[in-house]
Amino acid sequence: MAGSGGPWGGGGGNGGRGDDDDRPGGRGGRRPGEGPQIPEIEEIMRKGSEQLKVLMGGRGGRSGGTGGGSGGGMGPGINRGTLALGALAVVGLWAFASFYTVKPEEQSVELLLGKFHAIGEPGLNFAPWPFVSANVIAVTPERTEDIGVGRAGQGDSGLMLTGDENIVDIDFQVVWNISNPQEYLFNLRDPQLTVEAVAESSMREIIAQSQLAPVLNRDRGVIAERLKTMIQQTLDSYQSGLNVVRVNFNRADPPREVIDAFKNVQSAEQERDRLQKEADAYANTIVAGARGQAAQLLEEAEGYRAQVVNQAEGEASRFTAVLGEYQKAPEVTRKRLYLETMEEVLGRVDKVIIDDNTGGQGVVPYLPLNELGRGGASGAAKPATGTTTGGSN
Repeated sequence: MAGSGGPWGGGGGNGGRGDDDDRPGGRGGRRPGEGPQIPEIEEIMRKGSEQLKVLMGGRGGRSGGTGGGSGGGMGPGINRGTLALGALAVVGLWAFASFYTVKPEEQSVELLLGKFHAIGEPGLNFAPWPFVSANVIAVTPERTEDIGVGRAGQGDSGLMLTGDENIVDIDFQVVWNISNPQEYLFNLRDPQLTVEAVAESSMREIIAQSQLAPVLNRDRGVIAERLKTMIQQTLDSYQSGLNVVRVNFNRADPPREVIDAFKNVQSAEQERDRLQKEADAYANTIVAGARGQAAQLLEEAEGYRAQVVNQAEGEASRFTAVLGEYQKAPEVTRKRLYLETMEEVLGRVDKVIIDDNTGGQGVVPYLPLNELGRGGASGAAKPATGTTTGGSN
């Protein structure tokens, strides 16, 4: 058999060795003019089993094989270094699956066999795979939910009924983030839908307790603060792990179908208020003037009354005094009263009195030409000063 290896044999140097097929150049060798052949699967599995036995302290290969002499051979392409590299690769993959990083705006929820285990803080965290898994959640970024802006699927979510049975179209926005990732992950199936439903129901409750005019004008800030409080209380009762940052009350208008008529009503109400204020101002002016005139008339009447009363009292006192004097000397008093009366009456008359005892001597009648000149403008001459004669009493 030494020389019967043929052109594909292992050569005469191997003698009668029966393991030519196990060596390179044996059955697995290549023929002249052919490329390298791939070993069969059964052969690879057999060689791997023999190498494993060698690593575990046994003997690999068949009796008289290549692995029996040295104990260190492990077959072509596989040795202890290859297994060590494989083990390191496995350890690296396990470490890669177990270590994870959490950003500053994130938190992680670690689950031990599907049950809550711990909260991972920002930085490098360790969750030994496959027993512990981690869900990283962004907690600080703000999320927004718009209510009543006419988005697809929302329908008439912005139309709400007020306490005075009016319809108002409201658009508002809820801004929220995550405060407790554990509750957020386990207690809510759809956080976005939950926030929308809670916000809409809370707003409907507030609007149903309000009048239309305050909602449209002055109470938007108050309604926004009250709405934020109600939404947060409801979400806390659900243990949702959500935090309401703020509520933006964007718009409150009548429905589109009646907004023109509503504007006309608003304009008419404003015009009515303006006219009413003008009328009130005019009424206040007239009433104040009338009250002032009434007060003035009352004061004048009071002054006239006091004057007449004082004058009457003075006349009465004077008469009483004259009566006393008359009772003492009737003739003298009568003559004095006569003279005083004539003096008072004739004192207002332009008269010249001439005593007859003089015989009219020394008195020359004259024509007052200067008086006629002054009275010529009226077309009638003023008569001369009359002369009255009389005797002494």
